[in-house]
This record gives sequence, structure tokens and C-alpha cells, in this order.
Amino acid sequence: MSMEQRAILVIGIGAGNPDHLTLQAVKAIRRADVFFVVGKGPHKASLTDLRHQMIEEHAQGPYHVVEVEDPSRDRRPLDRSDYTAAVQDWRERRGEIFERAMREEMTAGETGAFLVWGDPSLYDSTLGILADIEDRGALSVTVEVIPGITSVASLTARHRIPLNQVGRPVHITPARRLADVGQNDDGDIVVMLDAHESFTQVEGDDVWIYWGAYLGTPDELLVAGPLGEVADRIRELRTEARARHGWIMDTYLLRNVES
Repeated sequence: MSMEQRAILVIGIGAGNPDHLTLQAVKAIRRADVFFVVGKGPHKASLTDLRHQMIEEHAQGPYHVVEVEDPSRDRRPLDRSDYTAAVQDWRERRGEIFERAMREEMTAGETGAFLVWGDPSLYDSTLGILADIEDRGALSVTVEVIPGITSVASLTARHRIPLNQVGRPVHITPARRLADVGQNDDGDIVVMLDAHESFTQVEGDDVWIYWGAYLGTPDELLVAGPLGEVADRIRELRTEARARHGWIMDTYLLRNVES
């Protein structure tokens, strides 16, 4: 018995501005027959609404949208091994949902699409989950990836700064690993997925922060300056924004201005 096959486009849609869609992404949306939109619950409805807006504006021909609910995940502060286990459990459950949706909502010859925030290669699980589905052997998934504008690129553009200093490296890390990276790797540090304001634990009088939240959206917030002087302002803005929206998505760059 031959394995069922599915053709999937994984399309980076940028950091929040509808104009972040590249021409390649627009062309990919026009090719898709089925769009899988991952719901994040009512408190993040704006993220789902933006995907619907992009589909309605750019999709052509007959198509349908399938909303799949994102399974819950343990987001308590965990040590590294427990965190890895929690993420793996969440990915497996998400993969089961994706696989069932692709099997039930697509017919032979159709092309499906996932619209991914930012770029599919940077701290997003979609590509890994599709690879896991392929490894399980029930579906043969042919994946085409369309890159997108990352929140990192949007952050530096909005602050009008280069991402790197001349001849210096850049380290991109999730906030939970910021303490491991430290300020001694001879470069700048981009921090993502910071749920606990890890920047407040960074020491050094010469450290500047370039911070942004809801990048590319009408709710965008930007702060830049010496970390010791602006950290409290960023904490206030985060608290106010989370209370207003029910969620926050922010990114920041830490730069040692002395070196």
C-alpha cells in the first residue's frame, strides 16, 4: 500500500506588518488550496486575524481555511531537562493535530500552507513538526519553505541600527539561556522569547538595550538606551501592554558600547 502524500508550503509572513509579505510569499499564497491556521485562543485573536487578512487579500481561486487549535503547553519556569520534555510533549501533540488535519482536510493533488510568524527557520516549530510527521511514516510530506522577515530584522530596522558591529559576532538566544551566554562572547546578543524580563539580570554600565514589542503592528513599542536607565521603563511598558492585550511578543538586542 502506497503512503499518502501531501504538499505543504511553509510561508514566513513577517513580524506583524502586512507589508512584510515578500513577493515570493504572495505567490506562494496564491498557489495554496488549503490554509492551516493555528489558533492561539481568544487572547491572541489578533494573530489569527492577521493571517486571515493576508489570505483574503492574496489567495486566488477556490481555497478553504482550516483552523486547528494549538495544544496547551506547560509554561512554568522549569529546569533544562523538564523544559525539553515539556516542549517535546507539546510538539508531539501538535504533530498529531497537524497530521490529522492534513489527512482529513486535503485531497490528492492539493497544496496546503502554514503561515508562520516571522521566518520558519527562527524559533518556530512548524518545520520540525512536519519532519516528525514524515519520520512516523504515515504521511509523505513534501515541504517547500518561503523565508520571511524576522522580528530581529524588524527590530533593527525600526531602531535604525545594524545588527552587528564591524567584525563582531552576533549571538541569538532564547531568554532562558541568556545567563549562559553572558556578556563575554565578544559580540552582541539578540534575546527572544523572554517571559521573565531576563534583561533585568544583566550587569554592566556599558550595556545598551534596543527593545521592541508588537513589531510592525499599530501597537508597536520601542525603547533604546543604557540598560540601567531604561530597564524600569521597559518593565512598565511590558506590564501595561500585557494587561491591555493579554499577551506580549517582544525582542531585544544587548550591545556593549565600550568594546
